Amino acid sequence: MKNYQIQKSPFVVPTDDGKVIEEHFGLATDGNSDVSIAHMIAPPGWSEPFQSPEFDEYTYIIKGKKQFIIEGEKIVLETGQSIKIKKNARVQYSNPFNEACEYIAICLPAFSIDAVNRES
Repeated sequence: MKNYQIQKSPFVVPTDDGKVIEEHFGLATDGNSDVSIAHMIAPPGWSEPFQSPEFDEYTYIIKGKKQFIIEGEKIVLETGQSIKIKKNARVQYSNPFNEACEYIAICLPAFSIDAVNRES
């Protein structure tokens, strides 16, 4: 048995908002509930409702810009920047800009739709 695992076929999460989500490691790919690592592309004009996830989320921007509203504070990250958002923080993720935003998201523990408390 090898002491490593190469991910060649990430799980592509179905979406209806144009966002690309490829989970490389996590619940959907290898059943790991400790961490999820996903490559994402948010199209221009994309946004999600406010939510309070039950996990810490780390985001690293590969290309473009992404906007966060965290506990009422607006933050814009650009290429090469990163952020840690602590679990249970009220946050809204969006890309109100004219170009797609490519980024990596890491969630501890792993992302689960049941652990995202979205506002309607």
